[in-house]
Amino acid sequence: MPPEKILYTGTATSTGGREGRASTSDGRLDLALSTPRELGGTGGDGTNPEQLFAAGYSACFLSALKFVAGKQKIALPASTSVTAGIGIGPLGGGFGLQATLTISAPEIDRDTLQSLVGQAHQVCPYSNATRGNIEVELRLAS
Repeated sequence: MPPEKILYTGTATSTGGREGRASTSDGRLDLALSTPRELGGTGGDGTNPEQLFAAGYSACFLSALKFVAGKQKIALPASTSVTAGIGIGPLGGGFGLQATLTISAPEIDRDTLQSLVGQAHQVCPYSNATRGNIEVELRLAS
């Protein structure tokens, strides 16, 4: 189901595939891409789509976590972090993804954090986009 109203559209263009470049329409992001050795590439100096997805998902999920915490008047410490791991591997005749999000907020009681993480997973746009499409594991850091 699409959003009720589009508030912002980020636009990026890639050329050359996994060995090319990616840049945003506003010029704020312009970077080289390279294929990891694990996927048969050279493992060059560039980033890759999985790293870009991980960066976007982790930032978005942390924002969703702040949103739900704020609604409950819970202040998340500045040290709160979300680490996303995006795995890629064979799936039928193509490739599939899986995601693991590790959430760290040691100053927050684990039960409270677990509740906030569950709520954030319901409002995060990346979680909503991936739900039912890829496996997403949510972990609390130890």
